[in-house]
Amino acid sequence: MTDPMTLYKLMILYLLRQVKFPLTTAQFCDFFLEKEYTNYFTVQTALSELLEAGLIRMESAYNSTRYQITADGEQTLSFFASSISTTVAEDMDAFLAENRIRLRDEVGTHADYYRGADQDYVVHCEIREGKGVILDLKASAPTSDIARQMCDNWKAASQKVYQTVMQELLRAREV
Repeated sequence: MTDPMTLYKLMILYLLRQVKFPLTTAQFCDFFLEKEYTNYFTVQTALSELLEAGLIRMESAYNSTRYQITADGEQTLSFFASSISTTVAEDMDAFLAENRIRLRDEVGTHADYYRGADQDYVVHCEIREGKGVILDLKASAPTSDIARQMCDNWKAASQKVYQTVMQELLRAREV
C-alpha cells in the first residue's frame, strides 16, 4: 500500500503524462476535489514536492501557473505506475476523457506582461497547441492597467485575432 502523499504525486504525474500538455493548479484541484481524493492544500504540497524533486517543471505567468512532467517524472512514473489502483486510474482516465478539450483550451492561450526597456509595458500573448506555439504576439501598452486588461481579454479574443492574422497573411495580393 502506497502512502497517500506518494499516491497523490503519482496521480499528478499520471495526469500530466496522459494529456501531454501543461495543467494548472486549478485543473488538478478540479479532479482531486471533484473525486474527493484530497483537499487543495495537499495538492499544493504534492506539486511543491514534485517540483523540488525535479519530476515536474513549473511555468508561471501573469495569472496562472502551469506544470509539465519532466523526463525524470516520466521515468519515475514508469517505475511506480503499478502503485496506482485500477479504480483510481479509471477515475483519472474518465476525468480526462470528459474534460480533455476544456483542459487543453484553458492552457492553450497564454498572456503575460512585463515592463519594457522604454518604460512602457510589453504584453506577450500566445496560442499553443500541444507543446508548440502557433501564434506568438507582443504588443506595447502604456500602463500596467492597460497591459493587465489586454491579458485578461486575450482568452476571449485569441481565436478571432488568430483567424484575422491568418486571413490577412494568406490573402492573395491585390495588384
